[in-house]
Amino acid sequence: MILNNKDYKYTDKEVEKIANKVFSNIRITEEDGIYLFKNAELGILGILANYVREKINGNNTYFNRNFHIEPTNICIYDCEFCSYKAKVNDPNGWDYSVSQMLDIVKSYDGKPVTEVHIVGGVHPNRDLFYYGELLQKIKKHRPDIHIKAFTAVELDFMIRKAKFGINEGLLKLKEFGLDSIPGGGAEIFHPEIRKHICDTKASTNQWLDIHEAAHNNGIASNATILYGHIEKYEHRIHHLNKLRELQDRTNGFNTFIPLKYKKENNRMSEIREVNTIEDLKNFAVSRIFLDNIPHLKAYWPMLGRDLTQLSLSFGVDDIDGTIDDTTKIYSMAGAKDKKPKMTTLQLVELIKNVKRIPIERDTLYNTIKKY
Repeated sequence: MILNNKDYKYTDKEVEKIANKVFSNIRITEEDGIYLFKNAELGILGILANYVREKINGNNTYFNRNFHIEPTNICIYDCEFCSYKAKVNDPNGWDYSVSQMLDIVKSYDGKPVTEVHIVGGVHPNRDLFYYGELLQKIKKHRPDIHIKAFTAVELDFMIRKAKFGINEGLLKLKEFGLDSIPGGGAEIFHPEIRKHICDTKASTNQWLDIHEAAHNNGIASNATILYGHIEKYEHRIHHLNKLRELQDRTNGFNTFIPLKYKKENNRMSEIREVNTIEDLKNFAVSRIFLDNIPHLKAYWPMLGRDLTQLSLSFGVDDIDGTIDDTTKIYSMAGAKDKKPKMTTLQLVELIKNVKRIPIERDTLYNTIKKY
Protein backbone atom coordinates (compact mmCIF):
# COMPACT_ATOMS: atom_id res chain seq x y z
CA MET A 1 0.00 0.00 0.00
CA ILE A 2 1.43 3.37 -1.05
CA LEU A 3 0.40 5.17 2.15
CA ASN A 4 2.22 2.63 4.32
CA ASN A 5 5.90 2.12 5.01
CA LYS A 6 7.92 0.38 7.70
CA ASP A 7 7.59 3.37 10.06
CA TYR A 8 3.93 4.22 9.51
CA LYS A 9 0.85 2.08 8.99
CA TYR A 10 -2.36 3.75 7.92
CA THR A 11 -5.32 2.05 9.55
CA ASP A 12 -8.43 3.51 7.87
CA LYS A 13 -9.14 0.95 5.15
CA GLU A 14 -11.69 3.15 3.39
CA VAL A 15 -9.23 6.04 3.06
CA GLU A 16 -6.66 3.49 1.88
CA LYS A 17 -9.07 2.27 -0.79
CA ILE A 18 -9.79 5.83 -1.97
CA ALA A 19 -6.07 6.62 -2.01
CA ASN A 20 -5.44 3.61 -4.24
CA LYS A 21 -8.05 4.98 -6.64
CA VAL A 22 -6.27 8.35 -6.75
CA PHE A 23 -2.85 6.80 -7.32
CA SER A 24 -4.35 4.53 -10.00
CA ASN A 25 -5.93 7.52 -11.76
CA ILE A 26 -9.45 6.24 -11.08
CA ARG A 27 -12.08 8.93 -10.51
CA ILE A 28 -13.38 9.10 -6.95
CA THR A 29 -17.12 9.16 -6.26
CA GLU A 30 -19.20 11.68 -4.35
CA GLU A 31 -19.28 9.24 -1.44
CA ASP A 32 -15.48 9.02 -1.56
CA GLY A 33 -15.19 12.80 -1.47
CA ILE A 34 -17.46 13.10 1.56
CA TYR A 35 -15.54 10.33 3.32
CA LEU A 36 -12.24 12.12 2.73
CA PHE A 37 -13.63 15.35 4.15
CA LYS A 38 -14.91 13.60 7.26
CA ASN A 39 -12.23 11.01 7.97
CA ALA A 40 -8.91 11.54 6.19
CA GLU A 41 -6.03 13.04 8.13
CA LEU A 42 -4.79 16.37 6.78
CA GLY A 43 -1.37 14.93 5.97
CA ILE A 44 -2.92 12.16 3.85
CA LEU A 45 -5.06 14.69 1.99
CA GLY A 46 -1.92 16.71 1.29
CA ILE A 47 -0.16 13.65 -0.14
CA LEU A 48 -3.08 12.80 -2.42
CA ALA A 49 -3.72 16.41 -3.53
CA ASN A 50 -0.05 17.03 -4.23
CA TYR A 51 0.07 13.84 -6.31
CA VAL A 52 -2.80 15.10 -8.48
CA ARG A 53 -1.31 18.59 -8.65
CA GLU A 54 2.08 17.36 -9.78
CA LYS A 55 0.58 14.83 -12.19
CA ILE A 56 -1.22 17.67 -13.98
CA ASN A 57 1.10 20.66 -13.51
CA GLY A 58 4.41 19.36 -12.19
CA ASN A 59 6.13 21.80 -9.87
CA ASN A 60 4.87 24.83 -11.77
CA THR A 61 3.00 27.55 -9.89
CA TYR A 62 1.23 30.15 -11.98
CA PHE A 63 0.45 33.85 -11.60
CA ASN A 64 -0.40 36.70 -13.92
CA ARG A 65 -0.14 40.48 -14.10
CA ASN A 66 -3.65 41.79 -13.69
CA PHE A 67 -5.77 44.51 -12.19
CA HIS A 68 -9.41 44.75 -11.18
CA ILE A 69 -12.19 47.16 -12.04
CA GLU A 70 -15.32 47.06 -9.87
CA PRO A 71 -17.87 49.13 -11.80
CA THR A 72 -20.35 49.44 -8.92
CA ASN A 73 -21.36 47.95 -5.60
CA ILE A 74 -24.99 48.97 -6.15
CA CYS A 75 -26.91 45.71 -6.46
CA ILE A 76 -30.48 44.55 -6.86
CA TYR A 77 -29.78 41.37 -4.89
CA ASP A 78 -29.58 41.00 -1.14
CA CYS A 79 -27.31 38.07 -0.27
CA GLU A 80 -26.91 37.25 3.41
CA PHE A 81 -23.13 36.88 3.24
CA CYS A 82 -22.42 40.04 1.25
CA SER A 83 -20.35 42.82 2.85
CA TYR A 84 -20.17 44.77 -0.39
CA LYS A 85 -23.66 45.63 -1.62
CA ALA A 86 -25.20 49.11 -1.52
CA LYS A 87 -28.57 50.42 -2.63
CA VAL A 88 -29.11 53.27 -5.09
CA ASN A 89 -28.24 56.60 -3.40
CA ASP A 90 -26.46 54.82 -0.54
CA PRO A 91 -23.57 57.05 0.67
CA ASN A 92 -21.38 53.91 0.80
CA GLY A 93 -22.09 53.08 -2.82
CA TRP A 94 -20.15 53.82 -5.95
CA ASP A 95 -21.08 53.69 -9.62
CA TYR A 96 -18.28 54.42 -12.07
CA SER A 97 -19.03 55.79 -15.51
CA VAL A 98 -17.57 54.21 -18.62
CA SER A 99 -15.17 57.16 -18.83
CA GLN A 100 -14.00 56.65 -15.24
CA MET A 101 -13.41 52.94 -15.83
CA LEU A 102 -11.50 53.67 -19.00
CA ASP A 103 -9.32 56.05 -16.98
CA ILE A 104 -8.47 53.13 -14.68
CA VAL A 105 -7.35 51.13 -17.72
CA LYS A 106 -5.30 54.10 -18.98
CA SER A 107 -3.53 54.33 -15.62
CA TYR A 108 -1.82 51.04 -16.56
CA ASP A 109 -0.49 52.35 -19.89
CA GLY A 110 3.13 51.32 -20.29
CA LYS A 111 2.81 48.59 -17.66
CA PRO A 112 3.07 44.90 -18.67
CA VAL A 113 -0.35 43.83 -17.40
CA THR A 114 -2.08 41.16 -19.46
CA GLU A 115 -5.57 41.03 -17.91
CA VAL A 116 -8.31 43.30 -16.63
CA HIS A 117 -10.80 41.56 -14.33
CA ILE A 118 -14.20 43.30 -14.21
CA VAL A 119 -16.86 42.28 -11.68
CA GLY A 120 -19.25 44.19 -9.44
CA GLY A 121 -22.81 44.52 -8.26
CA VAL A 122 -25.89 44.01 -10.42
CA HIS A 123 -26.97 47.59 -11.06
CA PRO A 124 -30.67 47.96 -11.97
CA ASN A 125 -29.97 50.39 -14.82
CA ARG A 126 -26.99 48.73 -16.52
CA ASP A 127 -27.52 46.34 -19.43
CA LEU A 128 -25.44 44.50 -22.00
CA PHE A 129 -25.05 47.59 -24.18
CA TYR A 130 -23.75 49.75 -21.34
CA TYR A 131 -21.04 47.24 -20.55
CA GLY A 132 -20.54 46.52 -24.24
CA GLU A 133 -19.50 50.14 -24.70
CA LEU A 134 -16.93 49.70 -21.93
CA LEU A 135 -15.52 46.55 -23.54
CA GLN A 136 -15.26 48.22 -26.94
CA LYS A 137 -13.43 51.24 -25.53
CA ILE A 138 -10.99 49.09 -23.57
CA LYS A 139 -10.17 47.04 -26.66
CA LYS A 140 -9.79 50.14 -28.79
CA HIS A 141 -7.41 51.70 -26.28
CA ARG A 142 -5.47 48.54 -25.49
CA PRO A 143 -6.26 45.70 -27.89
CA ASP A 144 -3.66 43.38 -26.36
CA ILE A 145 -5.31 43.13 -22.95
CA HIS A 146 -7.48 40.15 -22.07
CA ILE A 147 -10.88 41.12 -20.69
CA LYS A 148 -12.18 38.67 -18.08
CA ALA A 149 -15.50 40.11 -17.04
CA PHE A 150 -18.88 39.65 -15.39
CA THR A 151 -20.07 36.83 -13.18
CA ALA A 152 -22.91 34.65 -14.39
CA VAL A 153 -25.19 36.60 -12.03
CA GLU A 154 -24.28 39.89 -13.73
CA LEU A 155 -24.57 38.31 -17.17
CA ASP A 156 -27.97 36.85 -16.42
CA PHE A 157 -29.36 40.29 -15.56
CA MET A 158 -27.63 42.43 -18.20
CA ILE A 159 -28.55 40.02 -21.01
CA ARG A 160 -32.19 39.74 -19.93
CA LYS A 161 -32.44 43.51 -19.50
CA ALA A 162 -31.28 43.94 -23.10
CA LYS A 163 -33.96 41.40 -24.14
CA PHE A 164 -31.50 38.86 -25.52
CA GLY A 165 -31.31 35.11 -25.01
CA ILE A 166 -28.20 33.77 -23.28
CA ASN A 167 -26.44 32.53 -26.44
CA GLU A 168 -27.23 35.70 -28.38
CA GLY A 169 -26.17 37.91 -25.48
CA LEU A 170 -22.86 36.10 -24.93
CA LEU A 171 -22.02 36.30 -28.62
CA LYS A 172 -22.81 40.03 -28.60
CA LEU A 173 -20.51 40.57 -25.62
CA LYS A 174 -17.82 38.51 -27.34
CA GLU A 175 -18.21 40.75 -30.38
CA PHE A 176 -17.78 43.79 -28.11
CA GLY A 177 -14.53 42.38 -26.69
CA LEU A 178 -15.29 39.88 -23.92
CA ASP A 179 -12.56 37.21 -23.81
CA SER A 180 -13.49 35.05 -20.81
CA ILE A 181 -15.67 35.11 -17.72
CA PRO A 182 -14.77 34.67 -14.03
CA GLY A 183 -16.36 32.14 -11.71
CA GLY A 184 -18.11 34.35 -9.18
CA GLY A 185 -21.74 34.03 -8.16
CA ALA A 186 -21.65 30.25 -7.87
CA GLU A 187 -21.64 30.40 -4.05
CA ILE A 188 -23.14 26.99 -3.13
CA PHE A 189 -25.21 25.09 -5.68
CA HIS A 190 -27.24 22.96 -3.29
CA PRO A 191 -30.77 24.43 -3.15
CA GLU A 192 -31.11 23.90 0.60
CA ILE A 193 -28.14 26.20 1.29
CA ARG A 194 -28.66 28.59 -1.61
CA LYS A 195 -32.16 29.33 -0.35
CA HIS A 196 -30.73 30.56 2.96
CA ILE A 197 -27.77 32.62 1.73
CA CYS A 198 -28.65 33.98 -1.73
CA ASP A 199 -32.23 33.08 -2.58
CA THR A 200 -32.92 36.02 -4.91
CA LYS A 201 -29.93 35.84 -7.26
CA ALA A 202 -29.43 33.66 -10.35
CA SER A 203 -30.17 30.02 -9.59
CA THR A 204 -27.78 27.09 -9.76
CA ASN A 205 -29.19 26.03 -13.12
CA GLN A 206 -28.90 29.57 -14.50
CA TRP A 207 -25.25 29.77 -13.40
CA LEU A 208 -24.44 26.39 -14.93
CA ASP A 209 -26.38 27.14 -18.13
CA ILE A 210 -24.56 30.44 -18.66
CA HIS A 211 -21.14 28.83 -18.22
CA GLU A 212 -22.08 25.95 -20.49
CA ALA A 213 -23.32 28.39 -23.14
CA ALA A 214 -20.10 30.41 -22.78
CA HIS A 215 -17.97 27.30 -23.27
CA ASN A 216 -20.00 26.24 -26.29
CA ASN A 217 -19.46 29.69 -27.81
CA GLY A 218 -15.69 29.64 -27.34
CA ILE A 219 -15.61 31.69 -24.12
CA ALA A 220 -13.56 30.01 -21.39
CA SER A 221 -14.44 30.54 -17.75
CA ASN A 222 -13.44 29.88 -14.16
CA ALA A 223 -15.45 28.29 -11.36
CA THR A 224 -15.75 29.05 -7.65
CA ILE A 225 -17.33 27.91 -4.41
CA LEU A 226 -18.10 29.96 -1.30
CA TYR A 227 -17.26 27.69 1.63
CA GLY A 228 -17.04 27.87 5.40
CA HIS A 229 -20.48 29.17 6.44
CA ILE A 230 -23.62 27.03 6.97
CA GLU A 231 -22.86 24.34 4.40
CA LYS A 232 -21.85 20.76 5.22
CA TYR A 233 -19.33 18.55 3.46
CA GLU A 234 -22.14 16.92 1.49
CA HIS A 235 -23.08 20.32 0.05
CA ARG A 236 -19.48 21.04 -0.99
CA ILE A 237 -19.20 17.71 -2.79
CA HIS A 238 -22.58 18.24 -4.49
CA HIS A 239 -21.19 21.57 -5.76
CA LEU A 240 -17.93 20.03 -6.97
CA ASN A 241 -19.80 17.25 -8.73
CA LYS A 242 -21.97 19.73 -10.66
CA LEU A 243 -18.79 21.41 -11.89
CA ARG A 244 -17.12 18.11 -12.76
CA GLU A 245 -20.16 17.01 -14.76
CA LEU A 246 -20.21 20.28 -16.72
CA GLN A 247 -16.47 20.08 -17.37
CA ASP A 248 -16.95 16.55 -18.73
CA ARG A 249 -19.35 18.01 -21.30
CA THR A 250 -17.49 21.17 -22.32
CA ASN A 251 -13.90 21.22 -21.03
CA GLY A 252 -14.31 24.98 -20.72
CA PHE A 253 -13.21 25.68 -17.14
CA ASN A 254 -9.64 26.91 -16.73
CA THR A 255 -9.42 26.88 -12.97
CA PHE A 256 -11.35 26.31 -9.76
CA ILE A 257 -11.14 28.89 -6.96
CA PRO A 258 -12.40 28.08 -3.46
CA LEU A 259 -13.46 31.36 -1.83
CA LYS A 260 -13.57 31.49 1.95
CA TYR A 261 -16.54 33.07 3.70
CA LYS A 262 -15.43 36.18 5.61
CA LYS A 263 -17.69 37.38 8.39
CA GLU A 264 -17.25 41.15 8.73
CA ASN A 265 -20.03 43.58 7.83
CA ASN A 266 -22.73 41.15 6.75
CA ARG A 267 -25.88 39.52 8.12
CA MET A 268 -24.10 36.21 8.81
CA SER A 269 -21.45 37.72 11.05
CA GLU A 270 -22.39 35.47 13.97
CA ILE A 271 -20.88 32.53 12.05
CA ARG A 272 -17.24 31.96 12.90
CA GLU A 273 -14.81 31.66 10.03
CA VAL A 274 -13.30 28.22 9.51
CA ASN A 275 -9.70 27.63 10.54
CA THR A 276 -6.57 27.01 8.50
CA ILE A 277 -6.92 23.23 8.70
CA GLU A 278 -10.36 23.48 7.11
CA ASP A 279 -9.00 25.77 4.38
CA LEU A 280 -6.27 23.28 3.49
CA LYS A 281 -8.64 20.33 3.67
CA ASN A 282 -10.99 22.10 1.25
CA PHE A 283 -8.20 22.82 -1.22
CA ALA A 284 -7.00 19.24 -1.05
CA VAL A 285 -10.35 17.51 -1.52
CA SER A 286 -11.22 19.94 -4.33
CA ARG A 287 -7.99 19.05 -6.14
CA ILE A 288 -8.55 15.32 -5.68
CA PHE A 289 -12.21 15.42 -6.76
CA LEU A 290 -11.95 17.80 -9.73
CA ASP A 291 -9.77 15.56 -11.85
CA ASN A 292 -10.82 17.28 -15.08
CA ILE A 293 -10.26 20.96 -14.20
CA PRO A 294 -6.59 21.67 -14.86
CA HIS A 295 -5.84 24.33 -12.25
CA LEU A 296 -6.65 25.08 -8.61
CA LYS A 297 -6.22 28.67 -7.52
CA ALA A 298 -5.66 30.18 -4.08
CA TYR A 299 -6.82 33.78 -4.06
CA TRP A 300 -4.02 35.27 -1.99
CA PRO A 301 -5.76 38.53 -0.91
CA MET A 302 -8.39 36.35 0.78
CA LEU A 303 -6.00 33.91 2.48
CA GLY A 304 -2.97 36.04 3.24
CA ARG A 305 0.51 35.27 2.00
CA ASP A 306 1.59 32.62 4.53
CA LEU A 307 -1.46 30.43 4.04
CA THR A 308 -1.18 30.87 0.28
CA GLN A 309 2.33 29.44 0.43
CA LEU A 310 1.12 26.53 2.55
CA SER A 311 -1.71 25.81 0.12
CA LEU A 312 0.87 24.98 -2.57
CA SER A 313 1.41 21.67 -0.72
CA PHE A 314 -2.33 20.91 -0.76
CA GLY A 315 -3.10 20.87 -4.47
CA VAL A 316 -2.90 24.56 -5.38
CA ASP A 317 -0.87 25.50 -8.47
CA ASP A 318 -2.05 29.09 -9.06
CA ILE A 319 -2.03 32.12 -6.77
CA ASP A 320 -3.80 34.67 -9.00
CA GLY A 321 -1.91 37.82 -9.83
CA THR A 322 -0.46 41.16 -8.95
CA ILE A 323 -4.06 42.37 -8.36
CA ASP A 324 -3.08 45.94 -7.42
CA ASP A 325 -5.20 47.69 -4.79
CA THR A 326 -8.36 48.02 -6.89
CA THR A 327 -10.50 45.23 -5.41
CA LYS A 328 -12.78 45.87 -2.43
CA ILE A 329 -14.98 42.76 -2.28
CA TYR A 330 -12.78 40.88 0.18
CA SER A 331 -11.23 43.81 2.01
CA MET A 332 -14.73 44.97 3.00
CA ALA A 333 -15.48 41.49 4.38
CA GLY A 334 -12.33 41.26 6.50
CA ALA A 335 -9.62 39.86 4.21
CA LYS A 336 -6.02 39.66 5.38
CA ASP A 337 -4.78 42.24 2.89
CA LYS A 338 -6.85 45.44 3.12
CA LYS A 339 -5.14 46.88 0.05
CA PRO A 340 -4.06 43.80 -1.87
CA LYS A 341 -1.06 44.36 -4.05
CA MET A 342 2.07 42.36 -4.83
CA THR A 343 4.76 43.07 -7.36
CA THR A 344 5.89 40.42 -9.80
CA LEU A 345 9.12 40.05 -7.83
CA GLN A 346 7.20 39.49 -4.59
CA LEU A 347 5.03 36.82 -6.22
CA VAL A 348 8.08 35.10 -7.65
CA GLU A 349 9.83 35.07 -4.28
CA LEU A 350 6.71 33.82 -2.49
CA ILE A 351 6.62 30.84 -4.85
CA LYS A 352 10.36 30.16 -4.86
CA ASN A 353 10.53 30.21 -1.07
CA VAL A 354 8.47 27.01 -0.96
CA LYS A 355 10.52 25.31 -3.70
CA ARG A 356 8.04 25.70 -6.53
CA ILE A 357 8.68 27.05 -10.02
CA PRO A 358 7.10 30.47 -10.74
CA ILE A 359 5.41 30.70 -14.14
CA GLU A 360 3.99 33.99 -15.35
CA ARG A 361 0.95 33.11 -17.47
CA ASP A 362 -1.72 34.79 -19.48
CA THR A 363 -5.40 34.32 -18.59
CA LEU A 364 -5.65 31.09 -20.60
CA TYR A 365 -2.52 29.63 -18.96
CA ASN A 366 -0.14 30.13 -21.85
CA THR A 367 3.35 30.62 -20.44
CA ILE A 368 4.74 34.14 -20.71
CA LYS A 369 7.88 33.66 -18.62
CA LYS A 370 9.40 30.93 -16.50
CA TYR A 371 11.42 32.26 -13.53
